[in-house]
Amino acid sequence: MNSLTPLSSAPILHLCKTTCSSSPRLVFLSSSCPPNPASSFRLHRRLPRAYRTSVFCSSPSSSTAPAAADEGSDVEIVPFDDFTEKDWSFLDIDHVNSEKEIEEKTSRVIAAGAIQDSSKIVVCLPTEDFVDRIRAAHPCPLLVVHYSLYMLAMVKEKYDSVKCWQGDIVDVPERWAPFDAVFLNYFPALPCSLDRLLDGLVSRCSPGARIVLSYAQGREIVERQRQRYPDMVTAELPDKESLEKIAADHSFHITEFVDEPTFYLAILKYKE
Repeated sequence: MNSLTPLSSAPILHLCKTTCSSSPRLVFLSSSCPPNPASSFRLHRRLPRAYRTSVFCSSPSSSTAPAAADEGSDVEIVPFDDFTEKDWSFLDIDHVNSEKEIEEKTSRVIAAGAIQDSSKIVVCLPTEDFVDRIRAAHPCPLLVVHYSLYMLAMVKEKYDSVKCWQGDIVDVPERWAPFDAVFLNYFPALPCSLDRLLDGLVSRCSPGARIVLSYAQGREIVERQRQRYPDMVTAELPDKESLEKIAADHSFHITEFVDEPTFYLAILKYKE
């Protein structure tokens, strides 16, 4: 295997890409069973084409085990729990910006991280376009955090060296830290409070690290999304007063704050 990247502790444990055959393979590992073939098929159809023949969803003894487990392959067929993949595609839809505006705002957000060649970066709930742009601008160690296995599979297909974590950013292993730049691209979908978020990140940030909260479409679009996707969009973008107070409680201070109708940006800097 050329990569093994932890995801969440349960139900899906690992996402790994292998080169033991002519095409790459995406393998989901779990300690529990039995699998649900219907759920497996739904995931199978949503994965990138290069992986579709190698999503191992069945017990080795099951008659439904995929034929992709070639004889001589070192990839084990492992059962995994049934689960429902939520549709996060609404994050990729821009209702207010032109292509030029998207490029300009993305560049501004990335610049806010003050990334150096030696920086370690984590990006939470990014769009695929954001990952492409930050990877092109800064080919340094990158961790992508998302709730969508589909999104992480797309990232892994493009950038095998990028680490992926499925789940909450506050649960990212501290052994991967410290991070120099933390991008929170869609705070309203994070299930924890701002206080809990900064409390979890403070031990994962290097001295002088920056946390960049942003949303290129602004507060009004978030409110619309909150009404349409109440189970996924559970919070608002923090206002300056609240952010200042909670940030100070965790040794951060605001270096820039923008809350315009179609653009939100807040930069927090950790103590040196």
